[in-house]
Amino acid sequence: MQNRNFNNLIIKWATQSISIMIIINTIAWSSISEAFPIYAQQGYENPREATGRIVCANCHLAKKPVDIEVPQSVLPNTVFEAVVKIPYDMQIKQVLANGKKGSLNVGAVLILPEGFELAPSDRIPPEMKEKIGPVQEKNIVKWFFPILSPDPATNKEAHFLKYPIYVGGNRGRGQIYPDGSKNGHKVVDIVPAGPELIISEGEFVKVDQPLTNNPNVGGFGQGDAEVVLQDPLRIQGLLLFFGSVILAQIFLVLKKKQFEKVQLAEMNFLI
Repeated sequence: MQNRNFNNLIIKWATQSISIMIIINTIAWSSISEAFPIYAQQGYENPREATGRIVCANCHLAKKPVDIEVPQSVLPNTVFEAVVKIPYDMQIKQVLANGKKGSLNVGAVLILPEGFELAPSDRIPPEMKEKIGPVQEKNIVKWFFPILSPDPATNKEAHFLKYPIYVGGNRGRGQIYPDGSKNGHKVVDIVPAGPELIISEGEFVKVDQPLTNNPNVGGFGQGDAEVVLQDPLRIQGLLLFFGSVILAQIFLVLKKKQFEKVQLAEMNFLI
């Protein structure tokens, strides 16, 4: 319940031109998800296909870049930050449902491995709370997701392994719906409200020649990252090993100095 309330809080903070979709799914292809686009639910049971393709790409056909940053490793039962970056030109306008021009809608889809979840609000550090939600910079939108790692001590399904995190980033409207029907956001032969004519009056038009510009100014991109759930005992053991190696080196140097002093004293005695 806390996770759902927190999701709603993130959505309220989003601007009108930005929509956000947070998907919590499992590597084992569980059908449970905290949020899933309503259009995609009509045609797909899971947000990620067996081929690795995120289903949003089936409607948003143009390919665009997206990036995600996560820590290399995290400790159990700790809150860490995942940063999703979606670059796009904020000066570009798209054709809205009413035929008018408006800002691109931008969304992010984050698919977490089993055991990982959005951090409850009472576990998020104050400095991290200030960054939650979309942050607009020059030609880029960033989302900061606070994620709670599982604890293998209490969750028997969690293990100290390397886990993948999948991300998808969308900007602009899609070209088709999940059922295969077109949504009208494409190059057309009959001019609707919104698209701009690319022919002039009296110009000869060939068969199948488009009459308008391409209204598709958005696209979808996906990526992935890996995070290691690290055992604290391993880190302590590694530090202990490094410490023993350093001490051994120090004692070796001291022993060498002592041996050199003994040799020097014997040489002086013989002289």
